[in-house]
Amino acid sequence: MASRHPRYGSPPPSSHRSHLTNPFDDQQDGPRPPSFHSHEDGHTAPRYDHAQGYDPDDYSDINVDDDVPDSAYRPAPMEMPSYQFGDADGEEEVIREGTPGYVLDEDGRPYSAVDGDEDEKHDLSYDGEDWVAQEQANLRDEKADYDDPEKSPAISFAGGFGAPPETAQLRRNRTLLRRRIKLTEGNLVLDCAIPTRLAGFLPRKDDEEFKYTAITCGPEDFNARNFTLRPQLYNRKTELLVIVTLYSENEVLFCRTMHGLMDNIAHLCTRSKSKTWGKDAWKKVVVCVVGDGRKAIHPRVLDCLSAMGVYQEGMAKNKIDDKEVQAHLYEYTTQLSVDPKLKFKGLEKGIMPTQVIFCMKELNAGKLNSHRWALEAFAPQLDPNVIILIDIGTLPGSKALYHLWKTFDLNSNVGGAAGEICAMKGRGWLGLLLPLVAAQNFEYKISNILDKPTESIFGYITVLPGAFSAYRYRALLNDSLGRGPLASYFKGEHLAGHHADVFTSNMYLAEDRILCWELVAKQGESWLLKYVKSAQGETDVPDSIAEFIGQRRRWLNGSFFASTYALTHFMQIHSTQHTFGRKMALTFQAFYNLLNLVFAWFGLANYWIFFMILTSSLEDASFGIKGIKVINTFVQYAYQGCVIASFIFSMGNKPKASKWKYIIAISVYSACTAYMLAAAAFCVVKAAQNMRDSIIFAEIIISLASTSGDPWHLVTSMLQYLLLSATYINLLNIYAFSNLHDFSWGTKEQTTHEVDLGIAASAGSGTVEIALPSAQADIDGTYNDALDRIKTRPMIIPRPKNTKEKEEEKRDYYAGIRTNVLLAWVLSNAVLAGTILGGASSTAFTTGGGTTKEQIYLVVVLVFVALMSVIRFFGAVAYFVMWVIAG
Repeated sequence: MASRHPRYGSPPPSSHRSHLTNPFDDQQDGPRPPSFHSHEDGHTAPRYDHAQGYDPDDYSDINVDDDVPDSAYRPAPMEMPSYQFGDADGEEEVIREGTPGYVLDEDGRPYSAVDGDEDEKHDLSYDGEDWVAQEQANLRDEKADYDDPEKSPAISFAGGFGAPPETAQLRRNRTLLRRRIKLTEGNLVLDCAIPTRLAGFLPRKDDEEFKYTAITCGPEDFNARNFTLRPQLYNRKTELLVIVTLYSENEVLFCRTMHGLMDNIAHLCTRSKSKTWGKDAWKKVVVCVVGDGRKAIHPRVLDCLSAMGVYQEGMAKNKIDDKEVQAHLYEYTTQLSVDPKLKFKGLEKGIMPTQVIFCMKELNAGKLNSHRWALEAFAPQLDPNVIILIDIGTLPGSKALYHLWKTFDLNSNVGGAAGEICAMKGRGWLGLLLPLVAAQNFEYKISNILDKPTESIFGYITVLPGAFSAYRYRALLNDSLGRGPLASYFKGEHLAGHHADVFTSNMYLAEDRILCWELVAKQGESWLLKYVKSAQGETDVPDSIAEFIGQRRRWLNGSFFASTYALTHFMQIHSTQHTFGRKMALTFQAFYNLLNLVFAWFGLANYWIFFMILTSSLEDASFGIKGIKVINTFVQYAYQGCVIASFIFSMGNKPKASKWKYIIAISVYSACTAYMLAAAAFCVVKAAQNMRDSIIFAEIIISLASTSGDPWHLVTSMLQYLLLSATYINLLNIYAFSNLHDFSWGTKEQTTHEVDLGIAASAGSGTVEIALPSAQADIDGTYNDALDRIKTRPMIIPRPKNTKEKEEEKRDYYAGIRTNVLLAWVLSNAVLAGTILGGASSTAFTTGGGTTKEQIYLVVVLVFVALMSVIRFFGAVAYFVMWVIAG
């Protein structure tokens, strides 16, 4: 089904355009702006053919980082197409032509305006060459501003894009004209032309153009308000819906995930023998990117989306006919991918078209709300068979999407599936040089080797990670009464302690665990969850202490309370259609999970007991280690002091604001663990010498062999994991339980609507008046700017801190001072007590035992008390004498 295509108005008259030359076009010195072309190995810029466009073979490995020769910069002259807006009935509205940087009033006279606000207009003369001369002077002034560092800011989160560096192309003036647009079903829908530069080399040319929709309702009312997605307009059946959640990640993480998805879609198109996939498989896949907050999205991510044709600057508005816009929806079938190295890939690299829906929420309301938009607004209309959830930064394997989908295709009772999540190790595995990354790599491997396969056998995986997992859409749906997995999943969106108890609020920090349980225990159904080892996805793991502790606080609190919820609601299994054998297996798994939960609860004591037994074992005479008791005392007190310190600063200091406190604690824990491992090594040797009387050695060998599914992680990551085991058990759990009152995700939610994009005011008869780019040249200019910024990657200036953030920073500072004083007081007292009581206290009052430190300490304390009493006595006597004399 072809869609309507309102077009842009014509450019200024040729008589004026011929004089409006850019005064900087004649400059030959200095670097040229970036080109889309690759010039490696002497490759020259392809010639443009107006009939056929660019030859895709000329774009085999386009790289925006290539150096562009001056002689290759200028493209062949092109005729700019002329467009005009039309209403729904195809009637053209008479629109007067504008001039760059200005709009026209009712009489055709230009005036400067901000967002087309007529209250701000200033009358300007429109006197041919005088006006042209003024424009050229403005351009020269603008160039001077760009050359002046004080007037040429870099990209800023606060104010959007500033001036690019010297190598970037000068931003041309934009033309915004106020148009009257007829609403579609009461909604603002704009079908727009794509940039000429992008269209020139696309191998597949048809009438699929860029589409923008301003959504003025919540996700639950999206379909009731008659919004229509592009795949519906083309009557395409969606087999696979990929939901990508985006927050403030940078362009490298975004391109890593997006390029990986497009590689997977290309693979689906190669499966010519499949009944579902094949040459046109891309028409059955929709990639839905949901951005959590317009102000939070990284500017260069928007540049990458612009380069792909998915996003156009200048279309979005804050209000439509007095209705606040809740989300901005951009739809386009892109044929261009940007890889993590910011190289452009197209058909010549096997990239196939990809249907992309980019939903940019106006406010930052959290990841769960992003999933609500995808699952409650878009999924009901697309009606996919399988839904895949993936986070920005996760790189799916080349066939991961197919393997996940195939699990559902082969097993009709599978309701959810999890792929194998691997820690990203970096080039040459250099990332493993960071102990924190290596420890997480080992942790992920053990989970993939032991935990996930075991749970998959039972049919219930306690958590399908949101970073990379899949669900059968039909299995997620609620019943006619609104009860079901999705209802339970989204229940936690608005709780967060406001309308729920601490248990429920913490439970929904792990809402994916709730979804997994509700899916398996869905009334009247028999859905199972499976682990798919062949579907691999690499993800970035935290490499900073603050990020790591914050992540684990959510995971530990969420998993503990969600596991408790699943156990207390176990009887729901009996209302399902699972077979008797499956119910028995799930019952056994519940008992197994209960044991794990109890063992985790006593982890703090278990580790301390194990630590004391191993280290104290070295004091046995058979080891013959001199002075080991003194060393043990010092190490054991250090461990105890670190535990006490962990409680103190976990209850009042954020890891980000008190980084060094946590680093020191982790270092002490690691040193104590290293000492314990050395003690364990001595014990293993002793056990090996006494194998007839002990089975400890055999137990250790068996436990190590059980983790040898992938021996490389034992070599590269096991030691780091062992050294950080005390941190996992002590610091992370202490911090998590000390912050049970914190239900946040660590993001700063934006709760107020802003009016910085402009307003589409009602003009009567179902139309709105809106300021939009006036010509194709404006779209092209914005597109070129995005390419410039991808090439130059100008520095991003963080926005200034607001009052709330400054107050929070001040509180963190005061909390740090408080903790320092408290730690000094508690630990100094502990050191004193440990030093004095380290000997045999029974000799303190015995005779003939020599002078002990206990005796010396008692004498010092008693003398000190007596001296202070004498001073106070003489002070009191002196005061009494003076009082008697003075009356």
